Amino acid sequence: MSRPLAIVTGASSGIGYELAKLCAENGHDLVIAADQSKIHEAANDFRALGAEVEAIEADLSTLDGVDKLYAAARGRPVEVLMANAGHGLGHGFLDQDFTDARHVVDTNITGTIYLIQKVARDMVARRQGRILITGSIAGFMPGSFQAVYNGTKAFINSFAFALRNEIKDSGVTVTDLMPGATETEFFDRADMEDTKVGSGKKDDPAMVAKVGWDAMMNGEGDVVAGWKNKLQSAIANITPAGMLAEQHRKQAEPGSGQA
Repeated sequence: MSRPLAIVTGASSGIGYELAKLCAENGHDLVIAADQSKIHEAANDFRALGAEVEAIEADLSTLDGVDKLYAAARGRPVEVLMANAGHGLGHGFLDQDFTDARHVVDTNITGTIYLIQKVARDMVARRQGRILITGSIAGFMPGSFQAVYNGTKAFINSFAFALRNEIKDSGVTVTDLMPGATETEFFDRADMEDTKVGSGKKDDPAMVAKVGWDAMMNGEGDVVAGWKNKLQSAIANITPAGMLAEQHRKQAEPGSGQA
């Protein structure tokens, strides 16, 4: 029990997997969660790095799923929380099944902030801990043909800054990691592989995770992964929303990635 404990969500693949790997490589035990059975394969990888690992397969869009994850820590102090779980949904909002749209909202927002509240209360009581929240540069722009996802990330980006300010004197840090398009299962799960952004070149999830890890360890408030994404987010701050929506449409409209 001498090793610090980290909780990482969405850790079966992509950015979450790489974040959990960094935790293991840097001497942390792990409680990891995802809504896929692959989480158990990932756990074996992290055990090979010397970590004690508890893997939880749960739907983190539900309060019960989050409670199951939180209970898996068995009261052990959580030194690091990486709230990374999330997914997208392509196509026009009016063409989406509302159950699917709600699942995006409940995973990206409801489950995320519920877990953060439970863990952060413990951290603040101990006056020690680090929280990394995976937001997105998508939160800076209206997401035509990805409207619900971008809206959830706008919420998460804002929430991260607000929480950081509220607990700034508590000894607990909050860092918002804002990646751009990354080479993960995201676009497949969101049914966006035929879009320009889905079929285009993307960032390496290991690079994105390392940028987030370093920012968290340095106590930074936010970090955008990748210089192109830094430029894009800076431009988004001075571009009219209608123009941003049209630009996003060209990237995310179904069929836009086909020759």
